[in-house]
Amino acid sequence: MECDGVSARQAGWAAVSAAFGSLGRVFITLGEDFRVRHVSESANAMAGAGSDARMTGLPVEEVLGAELFGPGGVLRRALLAGERREGWRASLRIEPAGSRLVSVTVAPLQHDASGVCDPEVRYLVVLRPAEEDASTGPTAFGGVIARSRAMAQVLQLVQNLEHSEVTVLITGESGTGKEVVAQALHRHSPRRDGPFVAVNCGAIPADLLESELFGHVRGAFTGAVKDRVGRFEAADKGTLFLDEVGELPPHLQVKLLRVLQEHTYQRVGESTDRTSHARIIAATNSDLETAVHQGHFRDDLFYRLRVVPIELPPLRQRPEDVEPLARHLLARIANRNGRVLGLSPEAMRALLSHSWPGNVRELENALEYATAVCKGQVIFPEDLPTTVAARRTSTGAPRAGLSDMDAEAVRCVLEENRWSRSAAARALGVSRTTLWRRMRELRLIG
Repeated sequence: MECDGVSARQAGWAAVSAAFGSLGRVFITLGEDFRVRHVSESANAMAGAGSDARMTGLPVEEVLGAELFGPGGVLRRALLAGERREGWRASLRIEPAGSRLVSVTVAPLQHDASGVCDPEVRYLVVLRPAEEDASTGPTAFGGVIARSRAMAQVLQLVQNLEHSEVTVLITGESGTGKEVVAQALHRHSPRRDGPFVAVNCGAIPADLLESELFGHVRGAFTGAVKDRVGRFEAADKGTLFLDEVGELPPHLQVKLLRVLQEHTYQRVGESTDRTSHARIIAATNSDLETAVHQGHFRDDLFYRLRVVPIELPPLRQRPEDVEPLARHLLARIANRNGRVLGLSPEAMRALLSHSWPGNVRELENALEYATAVCKGQVIFPEDLPTTVAARRTSTGAPRAGLSDMDAEAVRCVLEENRWSRSAAARALGVSRTTLWRRMRELRLIG
């Protein structure tokens, strides 16, 4: 009988696998431990020959990323709560190198008494190519969580650079996530197996920064009692991230330019050239073009750093990113504190209404605060910092969050709520009339 049961399960799996494959979908099952138990053969067409065998037995976070499926991942948390999620986008690893954006749907499995399903399967995952998905669900790629069109373009550029080692300059306000994007560039590059070394050029005194970057030899200056490896050497065959590069003093700008042009440098107190094998990614929250015009930053260095520019918009210009970011950050923070927390609709409305002058960093700090003061399992507005929880009185005009949202962002909320204006208005914290007025302004209705 047991053999018959196993045969039935195998036949059932083969039928399901074939059905999903005929639709161009990959079907994956997970055990209670979130390891992959089965992968349909259609994975070989999506991720390369042998992908079904390669994925089987792996923790799912190694296949689709820890942002969604790690211990604090939003999709893992949803599955543990018995909830279904669809429309999230993730990076599917493709061997021997590369990745592909896919649309992810997950659901807990409802077991029946037929014996057709593997009794150890607890969760189902369905993948399809992201380009076939017309929805604008959140994307998790390289540690970045986003839904907005602006950030989708950034993530697409990161993916396009996957096989390149070109120098990149990331610009944006403080707290927009420049280092997170730099890490994504590193993880999705030929140097992903090498080190990622970060240095904040504005946080180190100018007289120490040269030694920090290039290293020094014993006796180079008072206190140099032994040779020291610099960040360029530590990042050998990896990526060196130079944050706040606009703070580099003029003499170090010259040395950095030499590294970029000739790939050589010298330790402080040494006359022998050393070769740099580090890829450079730089970032700044200052206007380097203005600094060049004012003579504070070398124009030749600026153009050497700015081979590929990436500009990160502030969070207030992409309010549709607030909700997925908040859920992701809260899951991570709560997991770190050994808790399971959710956001009440009122708390989410407060987050959507805030202008976030401190960007993603301020959002994360607000959720850290809420996690510390919340006594239950749900965060309410009173658990948020007062600067975030403060409400503006409604006079019938759109609140800040809605008035700043473009047509794509409003359409996103409507699609999430199946175009129910009442539900969408509740999610946005506005009246149905206010939402209707904004929809008319954006030509979403006739």
